[in-house]
Amino acid sequence: MTKVVQRIVPAKAELALQTAGVSPLMSRLLAARGIDDAKQLSAHLTNLIPPQTLTNNSAMAKFLADAIANNKKILVIGDYDADGATATAVAVKGLRAFGAQVDFLVPNRFEYGYGLTPEIVALAAIQKPDVIVTVDNGIASVDGVLAANDLGLQVLITDHHLPGQVTPQAACIINPNQHGCNFASKNLAGVGVMFYGLLCLRAELRERGTYLNSKPEPNLTELLDLVPLGTVADLVKLDDNNGILVEQGLRRIRAGACSQGILALLRVSGRQHQTVNAQDLGFYVGPRLNAAGRLDDMTLGIQCLLAESELEATQIAQQLNDLNVQRRSIEAEMQEGANVSLDDIDVSNQFSISMYQPEWHQGVIGILASRIKERFHRPVIAFAGANDGMLKGSGRSIGGLHLRDALDLLSKQQPDLIIKFGGHAMAAGLTIKQADFERFNESFESVVQSLITEADLESVLEVDGGLASHEMTYDTAQTLEKLVWGQGFAPPLFYNEFEVLNQRLVGEKHLKLSLKVLADKRQSNGNLVSNGPVVIEAIYFNQTDFLTDHVKAAYQLQTNNYNDAQKIQLNIRYIDN
Repeated sequence: MTKVVQRIVPAKAELALQTAGVSPLMSRLLAARGIDDAKQLSAHLTNLIPPQTLTNNSAMAKFLADAIANNKKILVIGDYDADGATATAVAVKGLRAFGAQVDFLVPNRFEYGYGLTPEIVALAAIQKPDVIVTVDNGIASVDGVLAANDLGLQVLITDHHLPGQVTPQAACIINPNQHGCNFASKNLAGVGVMFYGLLCLRAELRERGTYLNSKPEPNLTELLDLVPLGTVADLVKLDDNNGILVEQGLRRIRAGACSQGILALLRVSGRQHQTVNAQDLGFYVGPRLNAAGRLDDMTLGIQCLLAESELEATQIAQQLNDLNVQRRSIEAEMQEGANVSLDDIDVSNQFSISMYQPEWHQGVIGILASRIKERFHRPVIAFAGANDGMLKGSGRSIGGLHLRDALDLLSKQQPDLIIKFGGHAMAAGLTIKQADFERFNESFESVVQSLITEADLESVLEVDGGLASHEMTYDTAQTLEKLVWGQGFAPPLFYNEFEVLNQRLVGEKHLKLSLKVLADKRQSNGNLVSNGPVVIEAIYFNQTDFLTDHVKAAYQLQTNNYNDAQKIQLNIRYIDN
C-alpha cells in the first residue's frame, strides 16, 4: 500500500525565493526541500566548507607533504564500488600532480572482502610501500592497521563510514563521521573526503613554499569531474556542500573538461556529456563502473578513470558495459528465484525479509536487496555463499530503521551471531555462518520489530502537487534536468489527474501512453490556477498491465529529444487508478 503525500511548502521560504527572483515553480520546489535563501543556490567553490575544519585534515596534509618531500612510496587502498573507484582515482591523480610516488590496490571482494584487512596488508606489503592511504574505507580496519603497524607501514585513513566502538591506531584519520569531528557536513562521500584531503595538502605545500620560483601549482578543479560520480552513486545526502561539489563537477563534464574515462562511460551509456545531469551519473554511468567490482575486479574501473587516451578509455568502458549486461542477466535470474521464494511467505506479517539461495552471486545481492525493498517496503538482507561455510549479506533499509544500528544491537544481544558488519543507515554489509542463517532471520526480525512500528512499513510517496498546463513545457523540463537532484534532495515528482487516450506496449514491458491533462485547480500563493486540457506523451517503465480510462499519476517531467525533435514526456512513477 502506497500513501501519496504532498510535500509541505513553507510559505515564508517560498516568498523569500520569489522575492529574490526565483520563478514561482522553482520557489515552490526548492522551499519544499529546505531552501530558504537564494544564496544557497550559489555553487561557487568559495562557498565550500573550509577544508581545515575537517578534523585532522591539516595534520593529514603534513603527513602527506612529508611523504612527498622524502620521496616515500605511497599505496592507495580503495574500495570496490563507484565511490571507492572515484576516490582512488582522485587520490592517485591528485598525489601524482603534487609529485608523489603513488600506486593503488583495490581488494577483490570475492577473495579479500571489504576494507584494510590483515590479508590486504600482506598483499600490499609485496609492493613495499612506505605509506598506505585508505580511501572510502579504513575506519573499521582495527586489525588491518595493527598488521600494517607491525610491518612498519604508516597508515593514513580517509573514510566517511560510521566508526565502531574501537578506532584503528592509524597515524592520522580524516572522516567527518569519526568521534569528535565537528565538520559541518557529515554527508561527504569517500571521494569528497579525499578531495578535501588534497585541498588541505595544497595549502600545506603553499605554506612550505613549494610553489615559489615559478613552479606550477596543480589545479585541483581538474579532479572535480570524478567527485559527482562517486557522490551520486554512493547515495549520500546532497546537502549544500555536496551540491556545490556535484554541480561544479557536472559543469566540467558538460564542457568536456573531464577525464577520458568518464566521457567513454557516458558514450557507452548512450548519454551526451554536453547535457549530463546527476541522474545520468546515478542510473547510467555508476552501474557500469560498479559492474567491475560486482563481477570482476574494480581495478578495471579505476584504470578506466585513469586512462589518458580516448582509445584506452573506450576499450575499457566497453568491457565495463559488457560486465554490466552480464550483471543485469544475473540479477534477473536472482530476482526470479527470489520472487518464487517470496510466494511462499506471508510478507505482510513480517517487519523484515532475510533471504539466501546457494546459487546467488555475491556481487549482485545488494541490488537484489534493493529491488525487494522497493517492492515490499521492508528492510531486506540478501545473502550469498562465501568460503569456509560463511554467508556474505548485503542489506537495504527503509526510512525509520538505521540498518547499521540495528545490526549493532543484534550483535550486542548475540555476540556470536554476526562475524563482522558495517555500513550506513540505509545500507550495510555483514558476514554470518551459513549454519546460523535461520537464527539470524528470526533474530533480525525480532530486532526490527523492536525498533519500528507497522506505520513505518507503509510506503509514503512524496509529491510536489500538480503542474499547470503553462508549466508543462520543454523549457521547464530542461530547467529541472539541469539542476542537481539526488539523495535527500529528491527530483520533483508531480501529481495530476489524466484521461488515458491511448496506450500500447513497447519493448514488451513498457507502456507508451497518450494522456490528456484533466482540468483541475490548485492553490498557489493564495491564487487559484486552472489547467486547461493538454495532451502529452508519457512512458511507464516496467508496466505491462493496461490502465483504466482515468488515472491519478505521479510523474517526472522530462525532455525527449528524438530525430532532432525537442519534445517533452512524462515519466510515470506511480499510478493511483
